Amino acid sequence: MLGTQSLGTKDASATIAVKNLAAARKFYEGTLGLTPEDSRESGVAVYKSGHTTLVVYESQYAGTNKATSATWMVGSDVKGLVQALKAKGVGVEHYDMPGIKREGDVHVGTNVKAAWFKDPDGNILSLVSS
Repeated sequence: MLGTQSLGTKDASATIAVKNLAAARKFYEGTLGLTPEDSRESGVAVYKSGHTTLVVYESQYAGTNKATSATWMVGSDVKGLVQALKAKGVGVEHYDMPGIKREGDVHVGTNVKAAWFKDPDGNILSLVSS
């Protein structure tokens, strides 16, 4: 708890570093279909995604994160979304994880389905059934 304030009632957003904002805009807007919000900062793009936002900014450290940067909770159609991304030229990542099997490009656990892919800078993004 932060004094009388709690972050549990506040919205959070993913923040992703990219090398080239123009290339990132093409991917996040054109390929993923995110809606740009009005950004007053240069080198920064803010996107509306459902009821949340995704912040993309230029950084020399782009693509150095080896873990998932952002996750979309997509409901039951993980497979359909993966097929749509692949049709747009997006590669899908495959990982070996204990207790998880793969059905094509979708990782399947007892109560979850997931898929991972990368943006042009190598940032890892995921789709998860909710």
